Amino acid sequence: MDTDFSDLKATFINCTLKRSPEPSHTEGLVETSASIMRKHGVDVQVIRAIDHDIATGVYPDMTEHGWATDEWPQIYPRVLDSDILVIAGPIWLGDNSSQTKVIIERLYSLSSLQNEKGQYLFYGRVAGCLITGNEDGIKHCAQNILYSLQHVGYTIPPNADAGWIGEAGPGPSYLDPGSGGPENDFTNRNTTFMTWNLMHLGRMLKQAGGVPGYGNQRSEWDAGARFDHENPEYR
Repeated sequence: MDTDFSDLKATFINCTLKRSPEPSHTEGLVETSASIMRKHGVDVQVIRAIDHDIATGVYPDMTEHGWATDEWPQIYPRVLDSDILVIAGPIWLGDNSSQTKVIIERLYSLSSLQNEKGQYLFYGRVAGCLITGNEDGIKHCAQNILYSLQHVGYTIPPNADAGWIGEAGPGPSYLDPGSGGPENDFTNRNTTFMTWNLMHLGRMLKQAGGVPGYGNQRSEWDAGARFDHENPEYR
């Protein structure tokens, strides 16, 4: 089997609430996945969202909507240049962090744009998510992220989420001494499976030229094509 994925690019967006250089437990789990990708030639970049002046909103450039500054227009081209996107973040109060929500909203701001086939912009790319924390909620947080990413056009492979929360309730976080996080077999298995499935499906889509451009082209629908959808006159 060919395990050289040097034709792929991946972006991990770390949605921790901690600014650099403060250590991030989420980044520790990100590196578990990213290191596997790097071993097989994937061009990996990690963006810590909170280190950037990313405005809140649902437009590509919020300086056109009342904000004085917005770094998202400089960040999203790097996301669009990637075959793989992984949203990673902590659980707070049983839900995704505020930074995770901001990033998903800003991705959504691009969802009406179209690629060269007339499909929604994120078609042909794959995505997954990583969750950390010391309270319950991995599946809840993952389903929110993965639903959002497929809704804007990303393809989600099997087992596309992984996480570590330790024992429910206050306790050690992923990188804390003695937490057991980096050695946890369940977390390591799920993170590894997610990583390989992202690379495999990313390669498949890239070699196939993305998702076939029939039946899903917004440009053609707007031009009158209906792709076998029948709309009876009596309705």
